[in-house]
Amino acid sequence: MNPMPSSRRVRDLEERVAQLESEIAELRRHHLRVAELADVMTELVLPLADRDPDRVERAIAAFNASL
Repeated sequence: MNPMPSSRRVRDLEERVAQLESEIAELRRHHLRVAELADVMTELVLPLADRDPDRVERAIAAFNASL
């Protein structure tokens, strides 16, 4: 038999789902930030390879603005 009354179990599960949704939202923010950093690194590495200091400065400024 289920040791927990039905209404309490439902409430506990609803709380757990809310907690998991919050954790997923946080992970999405982290993943987005990692993607943004990868884009910045790409913007920095390619201009450096091309010796394009203006693009490097713009990429650094865009990164700083995103902080």
